[in-house]
Amino acid sequence: MPAIITDQIRVLNASNFVGGISTSTNSFYVFIGLPNATEINSDWNTNTPAPIDNFDDHDDIYDTLISAKKINSSDVLQVIRKITWTTGTIYEMYRHDYDINNTTPQTNSTSIYNSNFYVMNSDFRVYECIYNGANPTNSGKGIVSLEEPTHTDLQPRLESDGYIWKYLYTIKPSDIVKFDSVDYIPVPQNWTTNSDTLDVRNAAVDGKIEVVVIEDTSSAAYQFSGTKNNVPIRGDGQDGEASVTFVNGKPTAVQVTNGGSGYSFATLDLDSVVTTSGSASFSVIIPPPQGHGADIYRELGANKVLVYSRIENSDTTNPDFPVGNQFARIGIVKNPLVEGTTNLLTASSASGVYGLRLVGAATSTMSVSIDGEIRQTIGIGSTAVGKIISYDPVTKFLRYWQDRDLATKNATGAIPTYGYRLNRFTSTPAAGGSLNIVVSTTGGDQTVEIEDTFTGVSTSVNSKTYYFGQSITNGVASPEIEKYSGDIIYIDNRPEVTRAANQREDIKIVLEF
Repeated sequence: MPAIITDQIRVLNASNFVGGISTSTNSFYVFIGLPNATEINSDWNTNTPAPIDNFDDHDDIYDTLISAKKINSSDVLQVIRKITWTTGTIYEMYRHDYDINNTTPQTNSTSIYNSNFYVMNSDFRVYECIYNGANPTNSGKGIVSLEEPTHTDLQPRLESDGYIWKYLYTIKPSDIVKFDSVDYIPVPQNWTTNSDTLDVRNAAVDGKIEVVVIEDTSSAAYQFSGTKNNVPIRGDGQDGEASVTFVNGKPTAVQVTNGGSGYSFATLDLDSVVTTSGSASFSVIIPPPQGHGADIYRELGANKVLVYSRIENSDTTNPDFPVGNQFARIGIVKNPLVEGTTNLLTASSASGVYGLRLVGAATSTMSVSIDGEIRQTIGIGSTAVGKIISYDPVTKFLRYWQDRDLATKNATGAIPTYGYRLNRFTSTPAAGGSLNIVVSTTGGDQTVEIEDTFTGVSTSVNSKTYYFGQSITNGVASPEIEKYSGDIIYIDNRPEVTRAANQREDIKIVLEF
């Protein structure tokens, strides 16, 4: 039994995703991770591997997750392909009947959504091509566009070059900053309720005919010259009429004079008003349901969502994004939990790594080796080992992560140095253990200690308050995200990005449904 998943379910899924962001039952985060990519693959930056989608990799992603930022409703918009108006280009026109047997004339697409039937002009206004001059003389392919559409009329406008453009919307400056990209442009949020789009929606008429295309005149032999008015458009709608111009008994132009309403199919009934011994063929173009501009997501095929997130270092009270290290993976996680609970994580940002508050003579002067090891003997024959994310000699706070590579055989089959158990660092070591932390620095290993008497979220140095971004208990900080909770719904491996104190990162993720 032949079957398809329609384009409309893709548009619906995109709309549902955007709607789900703002609900209290869901919580989405953009995360950064993988601080040691080049240790995994030495050529990671030049030959970045494709992500792996399985349960095993899901857990590994969490092990190397550095930090995450919440996605709010203002951070997501449905988007469409960016098609910028350029003079001398033949654009495809809106038609309701493109399919596998009737492909678009320029892009040979089986769907209207994959064709170039809309444009963005130089003022960030978006227009739909209602008519591109298609007729038998150009084999229905249309003519070049020479006049950039600039109007904001609510009704389609015929330009001097023969194109008819329908104004749809103007991209807001704030949306340009956040959601405009090389390949995509945003569609306004909440189209059906958005006050900025009210006039366009109100101008939409269900089943109103805007265009009738002349398909074939080779057999036409009408006994009429000039223009015939009040030619009826028949179908399941009403009041549709057109004027038809004839030259030597052949129709050369059709102008819809009354688009009527309520049409889901239609025919230009020319033979009833003009005597002929051979007829031409016409296509009456049916608008999308509810009319042009009623549902822009459905009309333009907005089956993609752009997620925007800005990572910067301005939040001094909650500095979850460390500097000095790099990340090589971004992604989206749905509904992670608060560490150690079953509560949905809702904080504006969260740390995915561990931390230690250190004390000792070397803590003020040591220059740690980023991605270098730290070790603690936690008991007889038991060693905790991790890798350095960052270290602040002012606050004495060291961030680190632990992944399975520390407790598994390497690529050559060598047994891990400290055994197969991945032990956690602790301020309460067992017999035979200590609070000593061996830190890899640029000058060699340094030994410091966990400050097990310290508990808090900040420290004061020279009368200035510094925040850790994590809660420290007896010198030890756990991730704020419960590991392995939630669903990883997007993964993007990329060349390493090194974070610096004076920079920010704008992340734009496009999800296609």
